[in-house]
Amino acid sequence: MEQYILLIMTLITINIILAVSLNVINGLMGYLSLGHAGFMAIGAYTSAILTTQYNFPIFISVIIGAILAGFFGFLIGFPTLRLKGDYLAIVTLGFGEIIRIIILNMTITGGAKGYPGIPGIKGLNGFLIGLGFAIVTVIVITNIALSAEGRALLSIRENEIAAESMGVNITRYKIKAFIIGSLFAGLAGGLYAHLIQYVKPDNFNLYKTVDILLMVVLGGSGSITGSILAAIALTSISELLREFSEYRMLVYPLMLIILMLVRPNGILGKKEITDFISFKKKRGV
Repeated sequence: MEQYILLIMTLITINIILAVSLNVINGLMGYLSLGHAGFMAIGAYTSAILTTQYNFPIFISVIIGAILAGFFGFLIGFPTLRLKGDYLAIVTLGFGEIIRIIILNMTITGGAKGYPGIPGIKGLNGFLIGLGFAIVTVIVITNIALSAEGRALLSIRENEIAAESMGVNITRYKIKAFIIGSLFAGLAGGLYAHLIQYVKPDNFNLYKTVDILLMVVLGGSGSITGSILAAIALTSISELLREFSEYRMLVYPLMLIILMLVRPNGILGKKEITDFISFKKKRGV
């Protein structure tokens, strides 16, 4: 039982990394990207292959997987500079599916049978590793959001033409957002591979992308702490409903619909938890 709880807690830390990293593209910059599962797959398979076939340490292989995913983020960000809205969503969705199909047809990845025998990071150590990477991810992305770079991303979200007329380099910031988001998605993918110790192409299909997107939308697009809360809530709810598998796919979306009706902008909207705390302090004064 203790090992199961630690497994779920580690999974929560991985989902926090995924949700917060997608928030850079979807929340801060305001572009809809549906390719996050593809970046996650790159990190997962890279780390799995490096540790099992080339005896790389887990930590190093996870970092290399993240860097490779960031490189693919650059590749997908560069040719899509002129796209936005639905067109960008379609391109990123296609990218995620292309990655999955390539993995499905490669011998080195195990194809449809999947990739077993990956060294594990289970137990308390696994949770601490996941927690450490999640904290680093949140700190890095929070600093970006509060910096001049974050303000530039927000200005692109609010009005791209006005931002460009004020001297914001749309091209540069768009590529940066894709690289940062995909890098941390690859990092989460590497951790996921070593937590589950078995990966297959179906782990990174469209449903996985939708899961991550739900965490961002539910928490509030642009809110980092909202994404964290949503990742914790959705992962926990999903696991709590596992024993009621026949009702799970009915209750889960119903809860989401009710929550979105009550809070259409997400749990925190575009605000952070600290905004509510400081507001209460002012009222107390």
